[in-house]
Amino acid sequence: MTKEQVARINELARKKKTVGLTESELKEQAELRAQYLKDFREGFRRQLDNTYIQYEDGTRVKLEQKKRQ
Repeated sequence: MTKEQVARINELARKKKTVGLTESELKEQAELRAQYLKDFREGFRRQLDNTYIQYEDGTRVKLEQKKRQ
């Protein structure tokens, strides 16, 4: 996500609080937010994929995804 896209998200949020948004602006805001969340989740997942737990004895274990029940 580019800086311009983040700036546009913030601009639309400010406008929504003051004067409101048109239908096309609401749609644009929803699309930008969805893209932002997708990018955030992907980045966070990559970070967790490279995370290790180091124990006191020096051993390192790769962090694994918790199993859902």
